[in-house]
Amino acid sequence: MSPMTTANMTSTASMTGTAPGRPDLLRLAVIIGSVREGRFGPVVSEWFAQEARNHGAYDVDVIDLAEAEHELPVAFPEFDKPLPPAVKAVHSALSRRLEAADAFVVVTPEYNHSFPAPLKNTIDWFHAEWQAKPAGFVSYGGMAGGQRAVEHLRQVFAELHAVTVRDTLSFHMAWERFDESGRPRDEGSTAAAEGMLRQLEWWGSALREARAKSPYGSAV
Repeated sequence: MSPMTTANMTSTASMTGTAPGRPDLLRLAVIIGSVREGRFGPVVSEWFAQEARNHGAYDVDVIDLAEAEHELPVAFPEFDKPLPPAVKAVHSALSRRLEAADAFVVVTPEYNHSFPAPLKNTIDWFHAEWQAKPAGFVSYGGMAGGQRAVEHLRQVFAELHAVTVRDTLSFHMAWERFDESGRPRDEGSTAAAEGMLRQLEWWGSALREARAKSPYGSAV
């Protein structure tokens, strides 16, 4: 089965980026949501990140939650209490990258009909960084292709005042869908990625202009 969009079945230079590059490009943060050992997520995310670079409208920043520099504790501090220095360093660095983004794409597997706990934990550590920005999803897994994880993520991002785009990419039995070079065997995947990237570009441009005209915080 080929990758689907919801419409029909369903730069390496920026890998550590903390500041936007060319101002004419939208800043796209691609977030790898799985931290499991032996995960397939990097294969999917590296392919998609390259598709986003090829699209031409994006400065791509890949954020891998499995990297130690992004690890945040599960236990949140008391309200209005300062963060421990080590936690503050991680939080501040990741906050800068999310704040710089004009759009997000979350690459996620499906665990027990939902998305991974480390991904939810990371999302919950931030608030204004997500607001008034578009989010897209690339999911992968077994027969369901991670689609139930995406439906849960839509609810979470709506609560965070983000806008989720309609089309998604979904890879069923993903480990069988990519070749040895890390590319999908179905060439239709590129067209599906391009469709979602166009939607993200429209929303990303419109919302960036709106945020510049009137900061979204004034509406919350």
